Amino acid sequence: MPKPVSKQKKIRYAVVGLGYISQVAVLPAFAHARRNSELVALVSGNPKKLKTLGKRYGVDRLYDYDAYGECLADVDAVYIALPNEMHRAYSVAAAEAGVHILCEKPLGVTAADCEAMIEAARAANVRLMTAYRLHFERGNLRALEIARSRRLGELRFFSSSFSMMVKAGNIRVGDEDLGGGPLHDLGVYCLNAVRQLFDAEPEEVFAWKATGSDPRFEDSYEMLAATLRFPKQRLATFTVSNGAADTGWFELVGTKGSLRMGPAFEYAGELEMKVTIGGRSRTTRFGKRDQFAPELLHFSDCVLRRREPEPSGREGLADVRIVEALLESAERGRPVRLPPYEAASGPSLEQEVRLPPVAKPALVDAQQPHPS
Repeated sequence: MPKPVSKQKKIRYAVVGLGYISQVAVLPAFAHARRNSELVALVSGNPKKLKTLGKRYGVDRLYDYDAYGECLADVDAVYIALPNEMHRAYSVAAAEAGVHILCEKPLGVTAADCEAMIEAARAANVRLMTAYRLHFERGNLRALEIARSRRLGELRFFSSSFSMMVKAGNIRVGDEDLGGGPLHDLGVYCLNAVRQLFDAEPEEVFAWKATGSDPRFEDSYEMLAATLRFPKQRLATFTVSNGAADTGWFELVGTKGSLRMGPAFEYAGELEMKVTIGGRSRTTRFGKRDQFAPELLHFSDCVLRRREPEPSGREGLADVRIVEALLESAERGRPVRLPPYEAASGPSLEQEVRLPPVAKPALVDAQQPHPS
């Protein structure tokens, strides 16, 4: 059973895993989420990180991974920012302790991982949310609103590219069986975007992998190109890579016009949207924002008000099951059909939260995954 928090005004969090994204985005975000969220504990296997970051953020409950059970006794919720293969074990343990779970994407390495996390949360009556920050970002929400409005006419196809030059030794180029490779890390952004824009789930997928001679990719593939067939004879294509120059855009084309977001997936910079209808184009820029505090604010509200978060655990599962199908297709060299899936309702513009960007703090034993 979940811990009693109905009389509290704030949810007490532990951030589990103190790597790059935790240090540059998650930990600073608590300053903007003070209304209902409080950082009270840190979990890491690195004593230097615990000591330095604990002092920086005024947190004195510091735990290594062996003491995770003790940590769970002191908090209401965890923000899981661990390597992909650790999401399931640490989330299930939290649920069994009655602790609510906000977990970074991908929700799990496999659909079975996601299903186990969802079931553990259901059995313990705790909330589980997948950390899709763009469900609260104005540019992506505005694109979704335009797609739903039919201003672009009947939606026909989607295309996207997301790539970066990942440094050697980074976990993103680690063991493919443990969630390494660009599809788990980058592809879920493309998948989540097209699923929301089409408001549908793909029926069949096909994918190719490619890897050059770069020794960085001994344990995982360098890039993947995918084609997805959706109901109403709509198509989507995207390419993701850990070994190419930075890109991050998507384009949606209908019978009356098109919409392009680029950059589309950025968390620290500006986003730009260009809408072209009837030969006339309009460009809108969306300024830098803190995209992580809105997740905390929303999730804490859901815990306090006992309601299901959006994006839920099922939203995370929706993308990971497609990831599995794409990897199967690439391995077998043929299309893979997907069984029907009913995802939860997606985000709306009302979910937008505007907060100023955070300043990038000094890093403690962590590196940016790709060259700046």
